[in-house]
Amino acid sequence: MNLRFIKFLLVPATIWALAASASGQDYLPDLVRRIKPSAVAVETFDASGKSLSRGSGFFIAPDRIITNRHVIERSSRVEILLNNGRKYTARGILAVDGEGDLALIQVSVPPEFAIALPILDTAPEEGESIVVIGNPFGLEGSVSNGIVSAVREIPGYGKIIQITAPISPGSSGSPVVNMRGEVIGIATLQAAEGQSLNFAVPSGRISRMEAGDLQTFASANSEDRQTRRAVAERLYSRGLANLSNDDYAKALPYFEQAVATDATYAEAWYQVGFCYGILGKHEESVKASKKAAQLRPAWPETHVNIGASNFALGRYQEAVDSYKTAARLDQTNADTQFAIGLCFEKLGRTNEEILAYRRAVGIKPDLVSAIERLGKAYFKQKRYKDSIEAFEQLRTYKADAETYNFLGESYLAEGKFQESVDAFSTAVNMNPNLEKARYNLGRAYIKSGNSALAQVQYEILAANQSDWADRLYILLNP
Repeated sequence: MNLRFIKFLLVPATIWALAASASGQDYLPDLVRRIKPSAVAVETFDASGKSLSRGSGFFIAPDRIITNRHVIERSSRVEILLNNGRKYTARGILAVDGEGDLALIQVSVPPEFAIALPILDTAPEEGESIVVIGNPFGLEGSVSNGIVSAVREIPGYGKIIQITAPISPGSSGSPVVNMRGEVIGIATLQAAEGQSLNFAVPSGRISRMEAGDLQTFASANSEDRQTRRAVAERLYSRGLANLSNDDYAKALPYFEQAVATDATYAEAWYQVGFCYGILGKHEESVKASKKAAQLRPAWPETHVNIGASNFALGRYQEAVDSYKTAARLDQTNADTQFAIGLCFEKLGRTNEEILAYRRAVGIKPDLVSAIERLGKAYFKQKRYKDSIEAFEQLRTYKADAETYNFLGESYLAEGKFQESVDAFSTAVNMNPNLEKARYNLGRAYIKSGNSALAQVQYEILAANQSDWADRLYILLNP
């Protein structure tokens, strides 16, 4: 089958001039009126003409509509009801995103009635106001508004958007739009152990769908009913609903059922491994993740899963090997390099540890954890100039008492006593309860020949009954 990327007709968002005293909410009715014609009701029928389900969708091009896949499954015929009351029979299915629960269907509608909505590829901000335009069959349209309550990153899947706007069963497949009228997600309603979770599939997944040959609903769904993958994808979607709510224990059985249904489903094997890892069952996680890696060997996330569980099991060399495979497959992931560094730290291979942290920081200069570990590794090797440089860099992103204490220790070891006094003084001013920094400040005073000020630090530590007081006393009274 020759595949071609979907090309969308994107309508530029209307720009409104808002008076300084007016709020964006004042223009909600205008927004709703503008985008409501783009939303459609979707009703499905079986071969005998019996109504099966109702849902929603929206135009992304004059002849193309996006809806939820579960809305059209088992159907032989699909009808589209426009906001103006006109009804059209959809021609068929162009593409399906099983994990995203999305279906791209083709329609023949007069262009003046097919008003495409602009699609936003980037994730929304948490707290951003949104509107869901549903169109349950038989109604002119339903509107619910709310905010983006969370944008979650689900490993092995991608982003999922949690929203506060309620989604009625008939509104699955509705566009979720921001206050500029841009689609930021596709509403889907998933039941998870007795509760309804309102979330949206990010609209960026639409642009990754590829349109194939047109299939009739009857042939596509007949084929689906005969394939294990279609059943497994529905189970995967149920697991995803629980995963988006951080309920790994409830998500796991759905993913396990998915791989039991289709043992070649790499994405489901990945999620089985991921859930086991989160639940602390690392042997099971390694086994499941290796299944995913066998099915999709070029998928770096599967090797990260294996590395993480091997690390938790204390099998650091095996963890290094898995993380290195992931790093070769994705050279842009700083976290993978950082994980390699942690493994080498456990193995006592400091030079390789340093190299891994340097690579991590090279990819992501503000990766605080890698900068801090890099500074400590340099210090361990008595490369104090390098550790000073690392902790100075750390101070740019994490200017707290611990950073200044690390910096002071490096200056002190390098013999730069005044600089160490300044760093330790900053640390104790930021956090008077950081007793190690106060002890270090006393040490720095002694090294710089000011025992009187060191005695002051001792007395403060002694008054607090700190274990560091005795250590400083010994330095003061050798």
